[in-house]
Amino acid sequence: MNLDKFKRSLTSIEQIPSLVYLFKWIIICTLIGAIAGSISAFFLLSLEWATNYREAHLWIIALLPIGGFLVGLSYHLYGNSVVKGNNLLLEEFHTPKKVIPFKMAPLVLFGTIATHLFGGSAGREGTAVQIGGAVADQFTKIFKLNNQDRKILLIAGISAGFASVFGTPLAGGIFALEVLILGRIRLDAIVPSFLAAVLADYFCQAWNVGHTHYHINSIAEMNPANLLWALLAGIIFGLVSMLFSKSTHFWSSQFKKYIKYPPLRPFIGGVVIAIAVYLIGTTKYIGLGVPTIVDSFSEAMNKYDFLVKVLFTSFTLGAGFKGGEVTPLFYIGATLGNALIWFIPLPMDLLAGMGFVAVFAGATNTPIACTIMGIELFGIESGVFIAIACSTAYLFSGHSGVYAAQIIGSPKNTHYNNEKGSLLSEISEKRANKEL
Repeated sequence: MNLDKFKRSLTSIEQIPSLVYLFKWIIICTLIGAIAGSISAFFLLSLEWATNYREAHLWIIALLPIGGFLVGLSYHLYGNSVVKGNNLLLEEFHTPKKVIPFKMAPLVLFGTIATHLFGGSAGREGTAVQIGGAVADQFTKIFKLNNQDRKILLIAGISAGFASVFGTPLAGGIFALEVLILGRIRLDAIVPSFLAAVLADYFCQAWNVGHTHYHINSIAEMNPANLLWALLAGIIFGLVSMLFSKSTHFWSSQFKKYIKYPPLRPFIGGVVIAIAVYLIGTTKYIGLGVPTIVDSFSEAMNKYDFLVKVLFTSFTLGAGFKGGEVTPLFYIGATLGNALIWFIPLPMDLLAGMGFVAVFAGATNTPIACTIMGIELFGIESGVFIAIACSTAYLFSGHSGVYAAQIIGSPKNTHYNNEKGSLLSEISEKRANKEL
């Protein structure tokens, strides 16, 4: 066999290009994972400090309007190109225009820490995802990647940020594949997505940064009656998911409509939130609310806790404060599940765990990622109930979500055929098919 024939025989083997592909993405994802995971570790430590300082010095909540103004001013002066946040990542994936400026990372990092320090109600997922996406996209020029590889790069960045901030590499890898197009999963990027998620989580933990642990100790038997109860719980979780999404978009539109100068939006929002915290006399509805989430698995909570958190978080984010939606969604779901114990005969901790991930699934339209997250966090024993709750919540949350740039690849049900639904589905389908 001559050399040319040998080379042709190698190129005819499908696994050779796959090996080259794998090697390339191992290198790129290691870089993304190391940087995004390390920044997530710093971010988590910073959030812990901000939360502890606020709770030890409650007077600082009075400065929330000033903090909001500084956040708004920083974006107004330096961050107009990245103010869309997570939606910018989705838009760049669907219609690539230019590399996401790296300044997205420090701006959202500062904005989120300030939000939590002064008493806003927000999460951390949005920040981590934006940091991961901004970091990853810088490698587009370094490695001279084409548009197709750049899309995979953005997916890797999203998965790295999500996985490292929550300590859930499996859910992070799937979330990045599922969140981009409603009803579609980008399997062509599955290897880079999981590589980035696993490596980012590894590097975050290498800094000895831990994650909150949640436990479901009581698992009900899956029988016809409990299946129906799980479906009912899922419907309720889905409707509350829709309420949260619509509330966030409502407050955002109202602030933009009546307050034309962007830095004033979080300033005025901060005044309202600070006064509200003072009047109700508790800080349990601001910040991440992790202690309340943990308590939801073992103690009876107020029936209205989830509604108050919906109001505080949607108002905070709508006013222009920075952070994410996911941890507040965990709070809303866990406290809602806790409240359902009054008429749904399932264990309290099981209902709290189901709500924890199901409200998140409905609001982000990522039922598979949320099911996997539930299994990662709570164990496989509750997996069937988690899956039922997440899939049902996804179905009943409607075709809205917290990410406005998320397009519809496939309608959630075959009866989504009214005029408005058909037109929206048709437009989204064309865009999705173009991307796929």
